[in-house]
Amino acid sequence: MKSAVYTKAGQVGLATIERPQIIEADDAIIRIVRTCVCGSDLWSYRNPEIEEGHSNSGHEAIGIVEEVGEAVTTVKPGDFVIAPFTHGCGQCDACRAGYDGTCDRHIGNNWSGGVQAEYIRFHFANWALVKIPGQPSDYSEGMLKSLLTLADVMPTGYHAARVANVQKGDKVVVIGDGAVGQCAVIAAKMRGASQIILMSRHEDRQQMALESGATAVVAERGEEGIAKVREILGGGADAALECVGTEAAVDQALGVLHNGGRLGFVGVPHYNNRALGSTFAQNISVAGGSASVTTYDKQFLLKAVLDGNINPGRVFTSSYKLEDIDQAYKDMDERKTIKAMIVLD
Repeated sequence: MKSAVYTKAGQVGLATIERPQIIEADDAIIRIVRTCVCGSDLWSYRNPEIEEGHSNSGHEAIGIVEEVGEAVTTVKPGDFVIAPFTHGCGQCDACRAGYDGTCDRHIGNNWSGGVQAEYIRFHFANWALVKIPGQPSDYSEGMLKSLLTLADVMPTGYHAARVANVQKGDKVVVIGDGAVGQCAVIAAKMRGASQIILMSRHEDRQQMALESGATAVVAERGEEGIAKVREILGGGADAALECVGTEAAVDQALGVLHNGGRLGFVGVPHYNNRALGSTFAQNISVAGGSASVTTYDKQFLLKAVLDGNINPGRVFTSSYKLEDIDQAYKDMDERKTIKAMIVLD
């Protein structure tokens, strides 16, 4: 089968590798129908020390179940499924509390990888996979895009809003205008925020967020950006949703909050350990981590997409074939597309 691999820093190619096989009793083999490039994949793509032939870090897909292990009872061959980037068991304390993104039983093996390929072996499939009614041919391309977001970016955006405890009437600021930030805007609106400010410098992304429920956009950064947010809100924000993963983004999020505000962070951290002592004088609540993909999809996000109540698929602004995976990465890296979808036959 064909699979994307990193060939060097700033370059992705295709390799022919063996098709995955069932190894564990709770494995599933999935034929990929749609996958994509995530903003977090760009960290590996840009890594000057990446080794030639290193497996891609892709982790989002929808597809058809081809084969299941003997312990899998929730899906069967032929089922159309969301393959979350997380692999919760559904039974441990963390999963029962709604934090399957950091399952207690699957520590160290809880994230997908190598998903930019024709087939994948999905670990811990019995609870984590999410069945979609019908078959891919039953859905429009726009709906397939929205279904694909349910493997990561829509639940991740929702997770930021949930852990920040966004409530009806809240004033919310979203830091990051990529796919996760766009989905965080949708999530804040779902949870009843009265004002949603997106911090963004890119006109196309600003417009998308406004169409999804943002009430204002702030392009400035640093102290100037913080002042502009506070001017619009008439004070600090109730909640800030950090969807980037840099220390500058965390500083921006903390700066826009009023004392007693809440920070939800879901950007994968690419900074050294940041001391929490700076938040003490503000009484800031800080929470975040890997999204509860399966929980959110099963409880309400899949239904919200199927009912047409939300349209997160709009974050896919370009589509490519697997053979064009290098161009998909380049366009993401150069901000020519918000999120690149990979279409497989």
